Amino acid sequence: MTGTTASPRRVGLIGYGLAGSVFHAPLIAATEGLVLDTVVTSNPERQEQARAEHPGVRVAATADELFARAAELDLIVVASPNRTHVPLATTALKAGLPVVVDKPVAGTAAEARELAALAEDRGLLLSVFQNRRWDNDFLTLQRLLAEGELGDVWRFESRFERWRPQPKGGWRESGDPAEIGGLLYDLGSHVVDQALTLFGPATQVYAESDVRRPGAEADDDTFIALTHANGVRSHLYVSATAAQLGPRFRVLGSKAGYVKYGLDPQEAALREGERPGPDWGREPESAWGTLGAGESPATGGGTPVPTLAGDYPAYYAAVTRALDDDGANPVTADEAAAALDVLEAARRSARDGVAVKL
Repeated sequence: MTGTTASPRRVGLIGYGLAGSVFHAPLIAATEGLVLDTVVTSNPERQEQARAEHPGVRVAATADELFARAAELDLIVVASPNRTHVPLATTALKAGLPVVVDKPVAGTAAEARELAALAEDRGLLLSVFQNRRWDNDFLTLQRLLAEGELGDVWRFESRFERWRPQPKGGWRESGDPAEIGGLLYDLGSHVVDQALTLFGPATQVYAESDVRRPGAEADDDTFIALTHANGVRSHLYVSATAAQLGPRFRVLGSKAGYVKYGLDPQEAALREGERPGPDWGREPESAWGTLGAGESPATGGGTPVPTLAGDYPAYYAAVTRALDDDGANPVTADEAAAALDVLEAARRSARDGVAVKL
């Protein structure tokens, strides 16, 4: 089926928790050429929330109800718990529907590649929602690298840290391997994808992973060290136990370094009910990172670098172009599989206390 501005593509969204309600639904609704047709959630409160936030949307209690109407839909978005990603994406592809799957697309790289092969065999789009490729700091760093401002990059440090001393519970913090919970696969999916996108494939992985908080079941404090094929080393930190937050990025090169604190503002804006508009994704000058050599940002050293505006809406705009055969898939399942190769190696490394060759 082909959507147009007059007749947009009808999207079925499976899941209306954090991912579905905060990220996917608002971004789908803001994308020209897409319309949020149906939300799948069995939770009565979330059903009412979906109706209130998206007047006119249909609500289904199960994915089976949605797939019974497959002929009326043009795109399926899977934003349900991690363990359901592969079976739901498989069902959608076999029903002849293109699919967007939230990260991680699967629990293993092998499963991700099987999904990719199925999509290719059916001639359908399979895209993975890696929204943090459109974070403001990431876009800014890409520009600095493209312009050669850092010289040859030697080390990339990336932190996605929080201070949550009490576990919140739920499947994301479950110790059941079937749930694919823990920070390694949650926030780790973001920082690993960003490192591979910036600096290419990894050849070696070393990791340390801990369960720090009383009552926690899954990893809540993890470090990953990557050696990239081009010689860059990435040091990646994901934590729910960071009482003092480090810089989001610290990138050291032969000419200069770039240091940036704070998270992209788009998630917080979406959580507050804001929607993409003219000034979307911008941050104040006080939050800009700094570029310099031999100086400390902590004491005012370095030159402030204007942060580019973050652009989560660009993801679904790119999906729409790809469905129109007017652009590339913004995040392929093969790219997601490469990140899962790293995450699987990190899990083995942390368990066995060894570096793992890829």
